Amino acid sequence: MKNKKNSFLLSGFIIVFVFVLVYAGVKLTANLGKSSVQVAAENVGERLSKLYSDISISTDKPTKGQIDLNPADVAETLPDISKFPITVENTTDNFVEIFSSTEKSGTGVDGWLTEVATEFNQAKIEVNGKPASVKIRNIASGTATDYIKTRKYIPDAFTPSNELWGEIVKANGIKTQLITKRLVGNVPGIVISKAKHDALVAKYGSVNVKTITEAISNNEFAMGYTDPFASSTGLNFLVTALNTFDSSNMLGEKAVKGFEKFQSNVPFTASTTIQMRDAAKSGALDGFVLEYQTYVNAADLTGSYVFTPFGVRHDSPLYALGELPQNKLDVIKKFADFVTQEKYQKIAKDKGFNGLEDYKSELAPVDGNLLASAQKVWKEKKNGTKPIVAVFVTDVSGSMAGAPLNRLKESLLKGQKYLGKDNSIGLVSYSSNVTINLPIAKYDTNQQSMFVGAVNSLQASGGTATFDGIIVALKMIQDELAVNPNMKPILFVLSDGETNEGHSLKDIKGIVEIYKVPIYTIGYNANIKALESISSINEAASINADTDDVVYKLGNLFNVQM
Repeated sequence: MKNKKNSFLLSGFIIVFVFVLVYAGVKLTANLGKSSVQVAAENVGERLSKLYSDISISTDKPTKGQIDLNPADVAETLPDISKFPITVENTTDNFVEIFSSTEKSGTGVDGWLTEVATEFNQAKIEVNGKPASVKIRNIASGTATDYIKTRKYIPDAFTPSNELWGEIVKANGIKTQLITKRLVGNVPGIVISKAKHDALVAKYGSVNVKTITEAISNNEFAMGYTDPFASSTGLNFLVTALNTFDSSNMLGEKAVKGFEKFQSNVPFTASTTIQMRDAAKSGALDGFVLEYQTYVNAADLTGSYVFTPFGVRHDSPLYALGELPQNKLDVIKKFADFVTQEKYQKIAKDKGFNGLEDYKSELAPVDGNLLASAQKVWKEKKNGTKPIVAVFVTDVSGSMAGAPLNRLKESLLKGQKYLGKDNSIGLVSYSSNVTINLPIAKYDTNQQSMFVGAVNSLQASGGTATFDGIIVALKMIQDELAVNPNMKPILFVLSDGETNEGHSLKDIKGIVEIYKVPIYTIGYNANIKALESISSINEAASINADTDDVVYKLGNLFNVQM
């Protein structure tokens, strides 16, 4: 009996062993025809489903809210001008205020104009018998242009990075007088890794915007550039690229179709230069746009990247704005004469300016109305043929009660005008549990109304299960992509960053990496470092909402990504 029992057990073991081998063989055979990426995606899909099944999820019945069909009002979103620092105060009553781009009116290597303007004020130079001085406000060119063209705040003078912004201001009916085409020399360029630069030269014979756009269109080169509504280099690159597709009509059908094909293969459009550089450090980009003055001051770039100039020069023109009295015009002219002296130009060179002096602008001056139309083309075509599918993940835990949640609601209600009718939008909220407040659907007027209703209904209580909210949003996006695969996924997480329940970053990090979904985070009274750790997975941006300009920042973010 004992031998029979042993024989039976042995037979059972063999049957089970053979079954396992056959099953493994079937799985192996099934996977042989798949790429490692496909297998990894299937495995991570199973992992996502498992995490999703562990979460307590409810679904709200969407209710409609009242919507404003008027277009977004940029002036309304701009914060008080005091948000932007005065880096040089006027020292006399006889003065002019100058908006200056940030690469020259900050501190350190970015503080050339700050230093020179300080010396101008100390020199007690007289204009019309009175000591004159200047006030310098540090503000990015695109943002400064928004203040000026909307008439929310017009300074006496404006020195952007390049002349394109001056043309936009002029096209918006603001009186502009060019005092000088150049305060200090600078050049925009594409910074390319040496290995990729050599490969492009080997195939195309040379590297310039034309060969680069061709390489990108052929999916041979991964490049990032910055928001052409906010960035001088981004705007310059946009019009230069359009010009390469059709130099006779940069907004004609040929140029627009060429741009759309090119843009379909651009992996990354950044809100800021910092965000773009972080993406490059991760190895996600072969090249990106940058000004020469920044490039030569970055030791980590000069040794391993090649700088290729393009477009119009960034020579910091100086404009007088509005109907100024003659005395103010005289102060502006006297200041221009002062800063262009050889002594101060040498200081500029020491800070990285006045390099590549042989480079001549590739483009003739571009009319401001044409520039505005180019920005509109970019807005419509920046995602190529791929519309966006986005889910907003909102923190409604007890720690968000009061001002943080009110600010979150304000941000979304004002920012939603930038979301775009061709995109698909959903919204979830989380505390200890997760609620699907609005399933994903195309952002038509009906969905917009329900989005507003869902945001208005948010109430705060309970714990903070941030990563449970992200898991639910990821699952919603993956289900949508299974039906509509030709879409670009994005998540926006609005939170105070303090997770104390549910799953962890470790649980989801691999899933987010495989799916390559960028997660943009907006922090309200937040642990910004915790939110940055989420955004950094796929080189997305993190915004601190505890500032007066959060709605303006979100508008810019949605403008770039949506």
